[in-house]
Amino acid sequence: MNYQQTLDWLFAQLPMYQREGQAAYKANLDNTLKLDEHFGHPHRQFKTIHIAGTNGKGSVSHMLASILQEAGYKTGLYTSPHLKDFRERIKINGEMIPEEYVIGFVEQNQEVFTAVKPSFFEMTVAMAFKYFADAEVDIAVIEVGLGGRLDSTNIITPLVSVITNISFDHMALLGNTLPEIATEKAGIIKPGIPAIIGAKDSAYDFVFEKKARECNAPLTFASEEWQITNNQKGTYDAATSKGSILSDIECGLKGFYQRKNIPAVLEAAFTLQSCGLAIYEQDIREGISKVISNTGLHGRWEQLAEHPYTICDTGHNIDGLTEITNQLRTCTYRELHFVIGMVNDKDVDSVLRILPPDARYYFCKASIPRAMDEKLLARKAAVHGLQGETYPTVAEAYAAARKQAAAEDMIYIGGSTFVVAEVL
Repeated sequence: MNYQQTLDWLFAQLPMYQREGQAAYKANLDNTLKLDEHFGHPHRQFKTIHIAGTNGKGSVSHMLASILQEAGYKTGLYTSPHLKDFRERIKINGEMIPEEYVIGFVEQNQEVFTAVKPSFFEMTVAMAFKYFADAEVDIAVIEVGLGGRLDSTNIITPLVSVITNISFDHMALLGNTLPEIATEKAGIIKPGIPAIIGAKDSAYDFVFEKKARECNAPLTFASEEWQITNNQKGTYDAATSKGSILSDIECGLKGFYQRKNIPAVLEAAFTLQSCGLAIYEQDIREGISKVISNTGLHGRWEQLAEHPYTICDTGHNIDGLTEITNQLRTCTYRELHFVIGMVNDKDVDSVLRILPPDARYYFCKASIPRAMDEKLLARKAAVHGLQGETYPTVAEAYAAARKQAAAEDMIYIGGSTFVVAEVL
């Protein structure tokens, strides 16, 4: 098989949550443990950091990987989903896994895949762990795919566990209340392993406190340890609860919501220091500043054009899009053109309710089975006073927005990771 044939086989043979939704979710680790046994427990051959959370876990994962690269460590990075190429999920020092490795991994292990019948995600996690072990990485940042407790990545024993925040997403699988969702995320907290929670919130913080006590795990709420403020230079100042200050932190990711992710990044970096890793202040500064060039992260308030000012962002749930609409209000433009598509299993009405009513909307459908029909999305949007035209594809919607927008206008593209992926 060539690379494209290998990908076609993966997507066709194995259920994939990102495309199919709930049917692909496995409520146990049985297959993951079978694959881990087959490959000789590769995750035990390198240090790890485990990252979970509803929003921000991708940004936090990439910033931590960038810091570790700046510190001179050979750093693996496992994230999901990908935007353009499957290989974005598995990187070492910002370089994607080679096509030849993906092909060989699938071809050489067809027999075990046929016997175990793993999900797309289970197989991808096994591939990442095997690749990192084969490449002899020093450390790997491992992002949870969904939830935490039953996620395929949750066989590792990391140096530190990080949970960015909790909000409503994937409720059909993780629960309908914040404490229920937090309970699933808290499943990555391990006995004796430091746990860092990005945001302290009385709606769910007791869940983490209880789990940490049960595991005798040191627990820190990063939002209580670090106060992040914007300064006049356009950078961040970070003050600790102990009085020390890191001033003028430049973040390569320009979304205002990153101010909520930076405390977890800083707390994790200093915790790793206490675990014996040689990470210095300059590594932290450079890592946060150079995160895009070091790791290849895309789709976080990413500028695609200047005139009209064009931004895309993968934020796709109520909390993520609340942050984005707040930032849109700070932008200067004559008219806002909003290219939007969503997926069926999101709380679409809650999101539509908060979007700017004075924008011109371009409703579209990403090319995945979970995508909501663009005409249905437009009807739901109309209930909330959002008006626009429908387009059967993301490309047509974006082309229409570019045609309609004047140079002094703004185009925003989002609502779903898959809409952003198709634009990129």
